[in-house]
Amino acid sequence: MAEELLRIRGGSTLHGEVPVQGAKNSALPLMAAALMCSGETVLHRVPRLTDIRTAGRILEGLGCACRTEENTAVIRQHGLSGSEIPDAEMRRMRSSIMFLGPLLGSAQECILTMPGGCELGPRPIDLHLDAMRRLGAEISEQGGRICCRAKRLRGARITLPLPSVGATENVLTAAAVAEGETVLCNAAREPEICDLARFLNQCGARISGAGGGTVTVAGVGTLHGTEYTVMPDRIAAMTWLCAGAAAGGCVCVSGAVPQEMETALSVLEAAGCRLRIRDGRIELRRTGVLRGVRYIRTMPYPGFPTDDQAPVCAMLSAARGTTVMEETLFESRYKYVGELLRMGADIRISGRTAVITGVPALHGADVSAMDLRGGAALGIAAAAASGETLLRGLGHIDRGYEDFAGVFNSLGCETVRLPVFSASTEKTGCTA
Repeated sequence: MAEELLRIRGGSTLHGEVPVQGAKNSALPLMAAALMCSGETVLHRVPRLTDIRTAGRILEGLGCACRTEENTAVIRQHGLSGSEIPDAEMRRMRSSIMFLGPLLGSAQECILTMPGGCELGPRPIDLHLDAMRRLGAEISEQGGRICCRAKRLRGARITLPLPSVGATENVLTAAAVAEGETVLCNAAREPEICDLARFLNQCGARISGAGGGTVTVAGVGTLHGTEYTVMPDRIAAMTWLCAGAAAGGCVCVSGAVPQEMETALSVLEAAGCRLRIRDGRIELRRTGVLRGVRYIRTMPYPGFPTDDQAPVCAMLSAARGTTVMEETLFESRYKYVGELLRMGADIRISGRTAVITGVPALHGADVSAMDLRGGAALGIAAAAASGETLLRGLGHIDRGYEDFAGVFNSLGCETVRLPVFSASTEKTGCTA
């Protein structure tokens, strides 16, 4: 497949309404959990993303039939034929570790390598492996492969050293079919955890307390397929609101759950945006000058989401005043900052802290996405900047956003997806 880029012509205010896509961070663990469900599972509002296609290939490699049409995925499990996730797929998708719990629960075995995806700094899988040991799994390493086996999973009391979303998901899935009761303490409280618990309960599981720090799972032995609708993507919703705040105008996202976004929305209001929230619609208006926000610190839910950090940083790059951003969850979340500097931003990094001094205006440049949310941040900056931006590295953006260019165009920001060669030829005026 030829490499592509986006040509974004910024400088115009944005206007329009964006229906919120299904949540990538929920759809993926739901697809993995379908491994454990006999019969047919139908998932609606599944976003059309490269990570979703990767998850589908993993499911098919394990013996499931997986078919996606538009935003619906149909997964049929009538007996698994494998328990190993190929290294190529593990490297392609960082969240591939989410298959650990479902495979142990359904096949009593999971063989995998270290996950890949965005390079955000160390994200050790020790939390996942230690939790599976507590449930009775035996874990060994053979030739670079991690082999997890459990003849029988047994409920246990597990306390996570930190509220990891992925480790919480793996515990819920594996414990759902374990013998006896599992009590998970210091569990992640993200809305995506609640979505997974609702799905599993609809499949016959007995999970209570999801969304709180302590979750109880009464093992039921077997699960069955069901029909379920994936929750809206709160991170994608915030991305489009940040674009409206950065470029100015009026942007509305529909189908969101504002209650799950309160901490992030408060940052938009502090920056001088006016919000109107009603019936799942969040309308943002920004007609005046954008203001810097004194201090923002990423935290586990319900704190400010680390996935919103890059879009907000891009938004505030042309605000009046200074913002201090502290990243507490990942070490390498600021790789995109060097690209924002190419666009005229004034951002200084010291360890996990970014000091963003607003500039009068950003300008277009030739930039590259280094990871998913950093790529979205560059798109936001390009929409607000004067002139033309060429944004490369679209493979990262395609992992998490449906039709990124199409949404920008619908809001009035001229965006064209082009092969790299065509874009270079057009810009230099060369002919073959």
